[in-house]
Amino acid sequence: MIRTLIADDQEAVRRSVRRILDAQPDIEVVGEAADGQAALEQAAELRPDVALVDIRMPRLDGLEVTRRLSGSVRVVVLTTFDLDEYVYPALRHGASGFLLKRSGPSLLAEAVRAAADGESLISPSVTVRLLKHVTAPPRPAQPAPVVPLTEREVEIAGHVAAGRTNADIAAELFISRGTVKTHVASIQRKLGVPNRVGIAVYAWEMGYPVPQ
Repeated sequence: MIRTLIADDQEAVRRSVRRILDAQPDIEVVGEAADGQAALEQAAELRPDVALVDIRMPRLDGLEVTRRLSGSVRVVVLTTFDLDEYVYPALRHGASGFLLKRSGPSLLAEAVRAAADGESLISPSVTVRLLKHVTAPPRPAQPAPVVPLTEREVEIAGHVAAGRTNADIAAELFISRGTVKTHVASIQRKLGVPNRVGIAVYAWEMGYPVPQ
């Protein structure tokens, strides 16, 4: 069972999200918070696996909540607008993905499951489109990581940026899911990023080939 915390200052949103998640057989909503500080307190007390965090909340905003929870709780950031100036910093602070509030029930449940599995939601229909807008143009002059990525890792990073899951990448490249998982872990370690979203951001910034 995936223990989930909902943090949003709008009661109607919390109620709607809870209703959707409570209907899932593998997800349990263990708490709700109406502001950022309460979200941190609830997370410390309830120790959820995943926190759905509104980007704009009183007391502490979603960016700061994400920064403080990163490493202990997987955070999926919720946003109202297609382009939100806080989304990119949230990804940099360790968010496992982000979701538009108007997304349907299936995508919401998918985001929670993806975060819990360590396969952050980077769907071609939502996340990649936003990443194209919120990331800077490619900067070839940017220093390479201390340990450069191999040709295969660059290829896999591009697939991650395209929103592919490990299973998708394995099928596309004719390798096992375990091999993909090993490569992804190696890329995260080399780049010093906490999750797949960080890989995607880096791939877009560096101008890596991203399959359509």
